[in-house]
Amino acid sequence: VQLQASGGGLVQAGGSLRLSCAASGRIFNLNYMGWYRQVAGKERELVADITRGGSTNYADSVKGRFTISRDNAKNTVYLQMNSLGLADTAVYYCSADDLYYNDYGAPVAVKYWGKGTLVTVSS
Repeated sequence: VQLQASGGGLVQAGGSLRLSCAASGRIFNLNYMGWYRQVAGKERELVADITRGGSTNYADSVKGRFTISRDNAKNTVYLQMNSLGLADTAVYYCSADDLYYNDYGAPVAVKYWGKGTLVTVSS
C-alpha cells in the first residue's frame, strides 16, 4: 500500500489548509486512516483518525479546529485545518491500517505511512 499526501504549505496564522492522502496498491480493507504530525526533536503525535465507518478521534489540541473525513470509494482521507496557529507547524504524515486475515483466519493489521507534508504557519 502506498500513501500519497498533498496539500501542505505555508499559511498565515488564522488561515486554513486542507490535506489529502490517497492510498493505492494492493489494498485489502483500510480500517483506520489518520494524520499524525511531528516537530523536529519531538515524537510523532496523533492529530486525528477515522474508521471506515466514520468514527473519528482527535487530539485535544485540534478539537473544534480540524476535521478529518474520508472517501472510502477513493481510499482517500482528508484533514481540513482551520484557525491554524504557530503550534500547528509540523510535518504531517498520513497513515492507514490495512486489515487482512492470515492463513489461520486471524486478523492482521499492517500500518502504512505516507511521506510527510510540511505545514508552516507564519505570524
